[in-house]
Parts: sequence; C-alpha cells; structure tokens
Amino acid sequence: MDSISAMSGMASALQQYNAGQQTQMSLLKESLDTQSAHVSQLMESVAPQQDSQLATSGSVGTQINTYA
Repeated sequence: MDSISAMSGMASALQQYNAGQQTQMSLLKESLDTQSAHVSQLMESVAPQQDSQLATSGSVGTQINTYA
C-alpha cells in the first residue's frame, strides 16, 4: 500500500507543478504580447509619414560614410 500512496502523492505533486508552469507560461505570453504592442506603437511613431519624401539628391540624407 505504501507504493500506491507514494504514486498518488507523486501524481498530485506533478499536477501542481504543471499548473504552476502553465500559470508562468501564461504570464510570460501576456508580458511578451504587451511588449510587442509597445514596440509596435514606438515603431509607428518614428516611421516616416506618407506625406514626407526621402532625399533623392544632394549630400544630406543620400550618402553614408563608413569605416571598418
């Protein structure tokens, strides 16, 4: 009978562990979704508007100097 009691206790502990893991995963997913929404808002706020034109001639905004 001790083995049945031990097995039952392990099964109960495993269920509690799995429930805790599911709760943590739900919290992580919610946090990542919130961060994703904030990043999307930030990217939209700095994205060029459709009315604005990019420079196509001249030295400002058309050339990049880089050194390795």
